[in-house]
Amino acid sequence: MRLLATSGAAIVLAGIAVSATAPQHKPVAHGAGWVDQDRLTNASSDLDNWLGYGRTWREERYSPLEQINDKTVGKLRLAWTSDFDTIRGQEATPIVVDGVMYTSTAWSKVIAMDAATGRVLWKFDPHNEGSKAVHACCDVVNRGVAVWKGKVFVGTIDGRLIALDAATGKQVWSVLTIDQSKPYTITGAPRVFKDKVIIGNSGAELGVRGFVTAYDTATGKLVWRFYTVPGDPAKGPDGAASDEPLAKLALPTWHGKWWELGGGGTVWDSMVYDQELDQLLIGVGNGSPWNHRARSAGKGDNLFLSSIVAVDPDTGKYKWHYQETPAESWDFTATQQMILATLDLGSGPRKVVMQAPKNGFFFVIDRTNGKMLSAKQYVPVNWATGYDMTTGRPIERPEARYADKPAIVYPSGIGAHAWMPMSYNPKTGLVYIPAMEVPITYGDDTNAEVHPGRWNTKVAFAPTDPAAAKEVEGTPRGELVAWDPVAQKEVWRHQYDYPWNGGTLTTGGNLVFQGDAHGFFHAYAADTGRSLWSFQARRGVLAGPITYRVNGVQYVAVLAGYGGSMGVASTNSFMHYPQPTGRVLVFRLDGTAKAPTDMPAPKAPLVDVKDSFTDKQRAEGGKWFATYCTICHGGPVNPDLTRSQVPLNKEAWRSVVIDGALSGNGMASFSQQLTPEQAETIRAYIADQAHQLSKQGR
Repeated sequence: MRLLATSGAAIVLAGIAVSATAPQHKPVAHGAGWVDQDRLTNASSDLDNWLGYGRTWREERYSPLEQINDKTVGKLRLAWTSDFDTIRGQEATPIVVDGVMYTSTAWSKVIAMDAATGRVLWKFDPHNEGSKAVHACCDVVNRGVAVWKGKVFVGTIDGRLIALDAATGKQVWSVLTIDQSKPYTITGAPRVFKDKVIIGNSGAELGVRGFVTAYDTATGKLVWRFYTVPGDPAKGPDGAASDEPLAKLALPTWHGKWWELGGGGTVWDSMVYDQELDQLLIGVGNGSPWNHRARSAGKGDNLFLSSIVAVDPDTGKYKWHYQETPAESWDFTATQQMILATLDLGSGPRKVVMQAPKNGFFFVIDRTNGKMLSAKQYVPVNWATGYDMTTGRPIERPEARYADKPAIVYPSGIGAHAWMPMSYNPKTGLVYIPAMEVPITYGDDTNAEVHPGRWNTKVAFAPTDPAAAKEVEGTPRGELVAWDPVAQKEVWRHQYDYPWNGGTLTTGGNLVFQGDAHGFFHAYAADTGRSLWSFQARRGVLAGPITYRVNGVQYVAVLAGYGGSMGVASTNSFMHYPQPTGRVLVFRLDGTAKAPTDMPAPKAPLVDVKDSFTDKQRAEGGKWFATYCTICHGGPVNPDLTRSQVPLNKEAWRSVVIDGALSGNGMASFSQQLTPEQAETIRAYIADQAHQLSKQGR
């Protein structure tokens, strides 16, 4: 156990005693959704509520509640459930404040429910510009809301930040945070503190420049903005908080004409306010394009890509940074969840930030100055052999940069750890990581065409040689890894037969909760990993679970709904059928609600297109399908075009693909990317694919 002090059922953390049997919190007198700085400061001792994205400002995703524990969890039953209105992916972590649950759903919708009964109190639909779905790399998901002083904040897929009245769901203010002419989206949860709400954005694969912005919670007025990568030098400074560090630190590390495809560095997920040191930590994403040779002429570290950056929360002024993957070339983001803690590393207590990013190394970083204290691989890694403790830089294997020939690299851009949140239990001293092992073969795509607003990685993804893939025995797979951050070693590990596995929650009842893509929601013993309980939700469970208490009763809640990048893009997805609609599942001991019995919809019949096409049309159509269609129509969430009725008719096909007849549903017009004749070749390719599948009896 690595906590600085413990005592029986009471946990002493950062000087605050927290008892798992503490009396129920009394709601404050300010009204619905009242969370202020004092309340967030003391969130560790508020056992009834889940006030922030990671419960407390440290974002441990740990609750001392122990009514549901390793002895009683076998009696856990469904207490209530509420269905959503879409089969799209559900990734949100709910917030619970004084008996009310606030959560976002796919398409950036928000719903408030009675946390004990599931009674819907209000719903909000932001009425997104549906065509922006084509700019969402990984489905129209949303990872959650923030609640502050009677307001609920949500970022929308089309780039707005909206404040809602927590009591009624009515819009209070809305501000456009991005340039909507560019392929930006928002999927991450905002963070809120000190009367400021912070939001980032997504879109690096499609060619944008990353930034994070702070707004006044009362008015929506912009307070400060920090760009994570330099812009076009010819345009001069941005007039932003980032101007000085970009000019002095970042600009010398960039080369070529990186600004033509934005540079990347989007802050699409993790941000955490460090209350002890009064700083905001920002997790920065990958480069645009991925390939460092195409992005920056193969030169320079490209700050602040793949970095943790600390800024002053009031002004956005730069404080420090640590770059985890210099000159990243594999989609190795540092946007994964960050957890703040105080650990004894052998020389006394250190204030640290812990992160398990995509690149496969678990980092413990001194959050007073950004110094890397340790970095060890938590999954098999072949792009680097370790980190130099003097320089803080990775010791790379040169062949991993795929300059001379394709290279199988693991982990890959899918990530050793993606957006699914990890958790930290101060009782066991362990971090619980939803890990993955998925190798990808990268090649240098020197002849890559640029397609504005679409994926432009400048990487040629070659089929992975099965013999070479044996380097990682049994991959691809998913894992739940219990990791000791002090000793930097694995304590226990569960393996799944599919990579995509859910976020984790850990509790004082010696439990770890996690869902999986097969639809199971599991409970494990936090100390040993012993499997204790599971529930079949009949749809993938990938979101981060929470626990809370109402009227003395402990509940566990999680959103269910398979989606994300594997749901829309993975041709290897084991889920080949459209999923049922998403829902929130809430459990308690001896719950009496009826378990779901709905099943995925059966496959529609393969389309039988009667029109004649030439071999040239089919071949060209395959190229355009791979360029524009696969990323959204490869998995079970969006329509399987070989089983859609639209390709049956040339006019219907054109009305959708060129004229944008279904843009409100997320299928944007591709008239800026394709001529009608090119669109027709895609129809030829789909018709041929359906014919081939029919011959195979599929």
